[in-house]
Amino acid sequence: MLGGMNEQGLTGLACVFAVLSSLSFQGADEGLRWVALHDLTVEGQGWDDLESPFDRLPARAKGLVRDVVWELSQDSAGICARFRTNATELHCRWGLRSAELAMAHMPATGVSGVDLFVRDGDGGWRWLACPQPVEQEMEARLIDDLDPGMREYMLYLPLYNGVSHCEIGVPAGAELIAGEERPEGWRQPILFYGTSITQGACASRPGACHTALIGRRFDRPVINLGLSGNGTMETSVGGFLCELDPAVFVIDCLPNMNGEMVSERLEPLVLQLRKARPMTPILLVEDRTYGNAFLRSEYRALHATNRRALRTGLDRLREQGVEGLTLVAGADLLVNGDTVDGSHPSDLGFARQAKILGAALEPLLYPRAKEAEGR
Repeated sequence: MLGGMNEQGLTGLACVFAVLSSLSFQGADEGLRWVALHDLTVEGQGWDDLESPFDRLPARAKGLVRDVVWELSQDSAGICARFRTNATELHCRWGLRSAELAMAHMPATGVSGVDLFVRDGDGGWRWLACPQPVEQEMEARLIDDLDPGMREYMLYLPLYNGVSHCEIGVPAGAELIAGEERPEGWRQPILFYGTSITQGACASRPGACHTALIGRRFDRPVINLGLSGNGTMETSVGGFLCELDPAVFVIDCLPNMNGEMVSERLEPLVLQLRKARPMTPILLVEDRTYGNAFLRSEYRALHATNRRALRTGLDRLREQGVEGLTLVAGADLLVNGDTVDGSHPSDLGFARQAKILGAALEPLLYPRAKEAEGR
């Protein structure tokens, strides 16, 4: 049920999900039947032994990673649910861990909202609805007056807030079932470890950030371990990454680092991952260029130092015989005008990043899929 899950059983969540499953009931309000999200097909979580049902790191990470990393891992970035229904209207209710619904440079729809997509007749995903969160306990009609028919939907959870509970509501009598298991070869997730940009700042909606765009492009699960301001190639985080078996590791931490940190931490993290997963491709991403760096020597120097340290470390790793490493240059990840503050992408900037990173991921993903199919 959980996309990209490790090999542990569901014991750690039994009590939590028992409570959530009790929320799947015939509601008196508006004749709706409410179904807990974890009774559907939830993706974007790598572990099942969680403290809270929509955390991104297991409960045992608390005290092993830095406190701020643990706190950020309780944001629900990248977590989504797939389901099928013939309902002509869809509702959602969700509880938010924080009453801070928005940020100065990021709207409440991205920070605390849910984002609904539907699979169209050609098999692709199309946007459908994104209600505006206005309070900590939300209930909203996502959409109504839909054309009749059974369809597959995907609901993304908030990028910068935690979620205590989430349910989908459909009219009484409508069918609502879990999304089908993904085909063999497309079940392994793409795993992103990075910064606030990876987490999704400052997308207007949860489904508009590049990790979500890439997930829909390749139609496979994504695990988003973006840790705002704290994606710094820590081996304490790397130890948990090693427990998972993704199709690709994407390491995009340079915006939170300087050259000295990159020189010290790149090789230990890559060697840690390679020891656990000898064959899994690792995509290393340079830092994006600040929008005003062309007139700020300090930023130009930072980018030059970071990128030189990353490329030098990559050369050393290859000299040691480490294979399966790919570099994505950072110079073109953002261009002038596609950020909200010179650093964090707008939706336009995320679309650009998704295109560039998607081009780098494509040759890494398809061989794994073809191998799994026996082709």
